[in-house]
Amino acid sequence: MTSLSPPLHRLTASECLELMAQDRLTACALVEACLARIHERDADVKAWLALSDTARDEAARLDAVPKAARGRLHGLPIGIKDVFDTRDLPTTYNSPLYAGFRPSADAAAVDMLRAEGAIILGKTDTTEFAACGRDAATANPHDLSRTPGGSSAGSAAAVADFHVPLALATQTGGSTIRPASFCGIFGYKPSAGLVSREGIKIYAISLDTVGWYARSIADIRLLQEVFGITEGLGEVPAPEVPLRIAITASPYHSQLAPEMRAALDAADRRLRIAGHHVSRVDLPDGFDSLDRSHRTILHREGAAAFRNLARRHAGGLHDDFHHRVENRDNRSLADLKTAQDDAARARMAFDAWAAAYDAVIAPSAPGVAPPGRKPGDPVFNAFWTLLQVPCLNIPLRLPHENLPVGITLTAPRYDDVRMLRLADRLNAALSAG
Repeated sequence: MTSLSPPLHRLTASECLELMAQDRLTACALVEACLARIHERDADVKAWLALSDTARDEAARLDAVPKAARGRLHGLPIGIKDVFDTRDLPTTYNSPLYAGFRPSADAAAVDMLRAEGAIILGKTDTTEFAACGRDAATANPHDLSRTPGGSSAGSAAAVADFHVPLALATQTGGSTIRPASFCGIFGYKPSAGLVSREGIKIYAISLDTVGWYARSIADIRLLQEVFGITEGLGEVPAPEVPLRIAITASPYHSQLAPEMRAALDAADRRLRIAGHHVSRVDLPDGFDSLDRSHRTILHREGAAAFRNLARRHAGGLHDDFHHRVENRDNRSLADLKTAQDDAARARMAFDAWAAAYDAVIAPSAPGVAPPGRKPGDPVFNAFWTLLQVPCLNIPLRLPHENLPVGITLTAPRYDDVRMLRLADRLNAALSAG
């Protein structure tokens, strides 16, 4: 095997697969490189709650598999957010109530990864139950004093800091997209229901969505195909045809920090220079109430999700969860019905509105990662989750800004395949500034 540059742990998943197909890289060498990076950095970054003690053996087994029998993720080390069940690693949900808990089977999404030859390298830190309560201890690799975002803190930091090329996440409000923005990587939340949630701790059954992180769009698409998101809704414009792009600051634009306003302006300028047709637009009327609708659904469904733990563990359960179970905000069932009705109407309205464009771009977060370990404000993500649409964070470099910032690419429900096929064109233009 020849020496490689860049170092193994910095390779993307697609680069690793190509090298292994050429017999220039082994799974054993890749796992060793990732573990060495973790041992070098994780005392500071704190992305991991548990590491596999069988990863080396699994890599050796996979190296012996004939090429014709290899899966689509052959030999790739992957991080798993610690709300997914794993049969060979603890699943603690970052809660003291589940310290050392060992499920008997993998979550469906984890099982899919293993079936394709992935190596589950470990479990990444998360906000407690991917909901509230205890914050992840993880630091932002770009500035250890700042948050990587939540609740998928460990997964985002692990990919951003080159511990693994891929990691699973979840999103109920903004828990995949916002950490991707804060950490400067690609993060993808599929349309609702396209990836199984079996074997994942549920927070809000109407909202929870499996997502993932990578350092390239090709790697995002790799997992998209593994999870069966392969059916397109519409035609992809030919490469020579300029795209019709809407840029919206969202109904909550007053909460944007200067760096995110600068990111939207930079996106506008770079896309126009690339020859695309860009419109600065407002979302349909009434969308300013969707954050409230999201929170109503979140808290009422969260009450159902955590009621058993509140009954069983009383004072042992963080008060944030009792807040939901006891409905301290006095959100009535009538409020819940109204919120669900508003969400249903808004989904149809957005799909119709967005059909006039090839792509829609919006903020991924208020600004750069704030100091501390709090997850960050989901106001620029939650209503997209409520709308059930696909979202991709695209990192955007800004002059004179040392911390990452990202913008969200979105599209109508279930238009995931077309959206990601356009993402390469858009990313090329956005990276040119």
